[in-house]
Amino acid sequence: MQKKLIALAVAALASGAAFAQSNVTIYGNVDVGFSHRSDNTVSNVGSQNAIDSGISDDSYVGFKGVEDLGNGLTALFVLEAGFTADDGASTGSLFQKQAFLGLTGNFGTAIAGRLVAPRHSFLASLDPFGAGTVGQYRNVFNDVPFAGVTIADVDRVDNAVAYVSPSFSGFNVTAAYATNGIAQENLENNGDAQVITVLPRYTNGPLDVGLVYQGIKVKDTDIKVKQWALGGSYDFKAVKLSSFYDRFKVDELDLDMKSWLLGASVPFGKHAIQVSFTQSKLDAGAADGKAKQWALGYTYSLSKRTNFYAAYADINNDEIRRTSVSDANNSATRVEDISGVPTITGAYQKGFQFGLKHSF
Repeated sequence: MQKKLIALAVAALASGAAFAQSNVTIYGNVDVGFSHRSDNTVSNVGSQNAIDSGISDDSYVGFKGVEDLGNGLTALFVLEAGFTADDGASTGSLFQKQAFLGLTGNFGTAIAGRLVAPRHSFLASLDPFGAGTVGQYRNVFNDVPFAGVTIADVDRVDNAVAYVSPSFSGFNVTAAYATNGIAQENLENNGDAQVITVLPRYTNGPLDVGLVYQGIKVKDTDIKVKQWALGGSYDFKAVKLSSFYDRFKVDELDLDMKSWLLGASVPFGKHAIQVSFTQSKLDAGAADGKAKQWALGYTYSLSKRTNFYAAYADINNDEIRRTSVSDANNSATRVEDISGVPTITGAYQKGFQFGLKHSF
């Protein structure tokens, strides 16, 4: 039971790797490859070629461990430091990817620190591209900044506590709360972006379904973000099908975006093919418009730890939209403001990538 609970906590909130008892493990990824992006939304802007890191998955070094405290209680921790393999630089703060400490037992698992947002973890698990490469679902989920907070896809939350219930015949609930999801808490908490998430999920053999709610409230403002997502997958062995519907609303800004994804993964031997179609419709006054993306990917397992990957994606934006092809490390910016005026000079709408990922 103890090992199952730990694995459940990590699957819901982190990487999904299992813990060994009473030890510390060093692990991580090195992911690097070639990227080509073209078809900019701004005329007379040529294509871009780059050697990038974190294309299919983040490059990072992690430390994880557990200690048996007796009476069915176990302490656990995770520390993960991101870097870019193409230049050796750190991606943000030291343990920018994750940093948390917690306890697990028959009651479930409780952790506190910097966490992967449960909503992002859930949607990424349904994306055939795993929220990586130019094929990822987030490309057409525009990030919209307001009051110092970027909404649409909050992938990490600071100052957070989370609880994962035990599994009851495949059903469990994850709940998380952050006093300020983007920085240290302010005096009197003024301006803090408070984030609350609830994710009931049912997993039984090939079936995986869930419903997630995420709310963001910036204290001392009247703005509240409401986000819902319903999705699931079914693994037929010969093909794994997945889909989700996502919506976020900010009533105070008259902003409403509806998005959905249909995807499939087809494994055969050491090979696998991924395909997906994603669409978002943004209603925000002057920013009304649609963005559609189709993506095709391929992976080949050179070993249990090393794989080759390739991916192509094509985005069709309405005139007002400025969505762009990105990857796991967000090498291309996806942000536009709610007036429809892009915060970047242009966005590439086509992308091709290939590379290697080694996990250790």
